[in-house]
Amino acid sequence: MTHRLIVDTARPKGTIHRYIYGHFAEHLGRCIYGGIWVGEESDIPNTQGIRNDVLEALKRIRIPVLRWPGGCFADTYHWKDGVGPRAQRKRTVNVHWGRVIEGNDFGTHEFMLLCELLACEPYICGNVGSGTVEEMQDWIEYMTFDGDSTMANWRRENGREHPWKLRFFGIGNESWGCGGHMRPEYYADVYRRYQTFVRGYGEQPIYRIACGASDHNYHWTEVLMREAGRYLDGISLHYYTIPGTWEHKGSAVEFTEDEWFVTMKKALVMDELIAKHAAIMDQYDPDRRVGLIVDEWGTWYDPEPGTNPAFLYQQNTMRDAVVAGVTLNIFNNRCDRVLMANLAQLVNVLQAPILTDGPHMVLTPTYHVFEMYKVHQDAQLLPVSIASTDVYAHGGEELPRVSVSASKDGAGQVHVTLCNIDHANSAHVTIEFRGQEIQRVVGTILTASDMSAHNTFEQPNAVQPTAFDAMSIRANHLDALLPPMSVVLLSAL
Repeated sequence: MTHRLIVDTARPKGTIHRYIYGHFAEHLGRCIYGGIWVGEESDIPNTQGIRNDVLEALKRIRIPVLRWPGGCFADTYHWKDGVGPRAQRKRTVNVHWGRVIEGNDFGTHEFMLLCELLACEPYICGNVGSGTVEEMQDWIEYMTFDGDSTMANWRRENGREHPWKLRFFGIGNESWGCGGHMRPEYYADVYRRYQTFVRGYGEQPIYRIACGASDHNYHWTEVLMREAGRYLDGISLHYYTIPGTWEHKGSAVEFTEDEWFVTMKKALVMDELIAKHAAIMDQYDPDRRVGLIVDEWGTWYDPEPGTNPAFLYQQNTMRDAVVAGVTLNIFNNRCDRVLMANLAQLVNVLQAPILTDGPHMVLTPTYHVFEMYKVHQDAQLLPVSIASTDVYAHGGEELPRVSVSASKDGAGQVHVTLCNIDHANSAHVTIEFRGQEIQRVVGTILTASDMSAHNTFEQPNAVQPTAFDAMSIRANHLDALLPPMSVVLLSAL
């Protein structure tokens, strides 16, 4: 059977915000220490303590925004512990992630330096769970005020003369759970109070993001939009693709065909979640002023055997690449509400694009998907209609076999990203480009012959993009055969 797609190049539906391709770095396991920060005295090549290989890799995917310092860590983080001479910084206990000692070597100045080196926007999550309004207000002043105040002068004493530009600020994280176990009615009032004092002092207004729901908790969204909607700019949503249960999530590399299928099934739930939360938001915000911020998403499995279970280190296979491609297609197609998304997490934690081991670094299949999909950043979303009865059938259940999104960039080039989620069968696709004459198409593919194929420090290029040429084009019609479990980028010229 054939999937017949029509891409309407003449009627864009809105902008795919570059922030959809954002990331998340928490003080968890080896994400910050060893993954990003090694210190100026390290033998690992670095720029003011930030490892160069990771920096260069992140620059290649044009990371647009980075969320920090958590996660659950955010609501135990007191920012004043992480500024000033490092030798004098407070040593604290990371209560959520293994009770290891947090030396606070990586704090506000180091994070802002990282964002400047990456030319990305900082997205800081403030401490509501164990912090005070005064503490949050002082942090904003420290970062953004250019006058003669105690906080601004302290910043200068610590080596930063001019204030930073801060666009995104989150007011608490998972306040329904690790951030305070609050009821939505209570959090709505807490949010209203705290956001009052999140005032930027520079030209850049601060975009205030409220802690939104987890998964299917539509009641939380309802209450927050009703009670605090006019005071917020964005509302978050967290959803993880977990093939098993919270107690037994399953292995990242040793899994069955059944587990592949259920992973794809759960990944596709993201579209339902966005649609239903957005429908509630529409009731209180029909002009769609408030952005939906999916600031934690990705696959979550059991930690790799032999590693600290509190560090959430997992490998990253072709299965994760397909989940990433499908999810990003969903975000693209929902860009009328989704302003930002942040993959969890950047290095060495959960669905990481990058893994490190001492001086060594490896790029995961998920990294390569972000590299392929970066063409969508700030491009115009193009409508795609699909006519097909072909499905991915397994174990008596059916899923749509092909996921797709399309865009047109500022130069007028059309990009189509497709995922064949079927682990065993190819997908025949025809694409009609309407509204623009197509001369030729360049293709890139990420695929593997083994469901669990992944990159290791010994074999770092086992899964990597290659040229895709299983296609032909004639009179604005493209005919292509997508291999099983593949992610494909088609760039029409």
